[in-house]
Amino acid sequence: MSIQNKPLQRRGFLRGALATAVLLPLGGALASCAGGSTPAATSGAPAAGADAKNPFAVADSGVLDAVIFKGGYGIDYVEFAGAIVKKNFPNMEVKISPSTDIAQELQPRFVGGTPPDLIDNSGAKSIGFSTILDQLEDLKSVTESNNLEGTKIADTLYDGVLAPGTFDGKVAAINYVLTVYAMWYSKSLFDANSWKVPTTWEEAMALGAQAKEKGKYLFVFGKEAATYYQEMAIASAIKEGGDEVRLALENLKSDAWSNPAIQSVFTALEKIVAAGYIKPGGAGTVFTAAQAQWSNNQDALLYPSGSWIENEMKDQTKADFKMTGAAVPVVSASPKIAQTGLHSAAGEPFIVPSKGANAAAGKELLRTMLSKEAATNFAKTKLAPTVVKGTVPADGFGSTALVSQTTLLDAAGKDIFTWNFIDLYGMNADMLVPWNSFLDGKLDVAGLTKALQSITDKVAKDDSVKKIEVK
Repeated sequence: MSIQNKPLQRRGFLRGALATAVLLPLGGALASCAGGSTPAATSGAPAAGADAKNPFAVADSGVLDAVIFKGGYGIDYVEFAGAIVKKNFPNMEVKISPSTDIAQELQPRFVGGTPPDLIDNSGAKSIGFSTILDQLEDLKSVTESNNLEGTKIADTLYDGVLAPGTFDGKVAAINYVLTVYAMWYSKSLFDANSWKVPTTWEEAMALGAQAKEKGKYLFVFGKEAATYYQEMAIASAIKEGGDEVRLALENLKSDAWSNPAIQSVFTALEKIVAAGYIKPGGAGTVFTAAQAQWSNNQDALLYPSGSWIENEMKDQTKADFKMTGAAVPVVSASPKIAQTGLHSAAGEPFIVPSKGANAAAGKELLRTMLSKEAATNFAKTKLAPTVVKGTVPADGFGSTALVSQTTLLDAAGKDIFTWNFIDLYGMNADMLVPWNSFLDGKLDVAGLTKALQSITDKVAKDDSVKKIEVK
């Protein structure tokens, strides 16, 4: 299987909306789909007895069984849509259950032929996609239906967001949430100290010295999220060295981590570690506690993360923090991709198993989630955008973080990119080990490079793992 994964082309903004950002394949679950057969696309034709208001001919009876990954977004946004379904089908029992280990809980149900009607196949422990691809409904029937407001759903989605879940014309999954990866900071703290957000690693070093004068650190990290710094480093290196950096990593090249652009970013981070600008003890700190040291205690100035960070830390963020995202720094003044370039992707893949007892109701719940009402509710309560256009107002519901995501995507223009190899081959857990050691000052650049390349080479040389060529 070959995946075309070029920097995304944005096609303009609607007022208060976020740009198109495509693409992680299903929660890192495609590792063995290459070399196997992909099922033919199923028909998106309406079900018998369907009409515009009930396109899947859902019966007003029975049980709607949905299992939703309970991560940073919780499950209440699905419960919100479920309440709408319940209102429209009052005699149906709507059952929405949380899970933190989708694979362990649901694989037996797939094997037994009793899967749920709708699944958020997300999280580090999602179901291997290749093992269930032929058991999933074609969700083109959902995108071709009208939303609750009477508009065809396909016309309400950002360009390209269906691509990661589409195989040989079959829409096997719909990714629901747009994620912007950035370097986050407190605008109020920066304004109070007249600090400038760094655009180069040299500027970051200078800011680290200023932070130290105030008894603060430049960065903080937690043991389960040490690879957030890997995400930041890869994004910086891709901007510095261009698309060849990303392609070497994606295709598991034997010298991928030795690329000069990656090495220059690693070296810049090593200087920051050596200068004492990263709060010590992170390798022994739970990641949410470390994040609170940044968002609540303001022990550190910057934190790299996806845009889920505001919602995840909303109960542990200092008042008037004014959380804001910035594009990660680059090494030089002339990177191959502009410093404003951005890592952004669509995630939270929803699937409808064909053998679900009430698959039609599963589609109806997903259709409801893609309505403007439900998508706006998600953006407002989770402070993150969905793949549905026009649901984020200009003021971001009062969220500076949400407004900054619009700003970042707008500034990035065509320079929006992503990568899939870490999730695709399940390498994150192994990579956490060297990154914790590196950020703790116990491993140098050479040691980090060797460790990461070893993890990559192990996958590359494992003939039992089907590889996906990225072009």
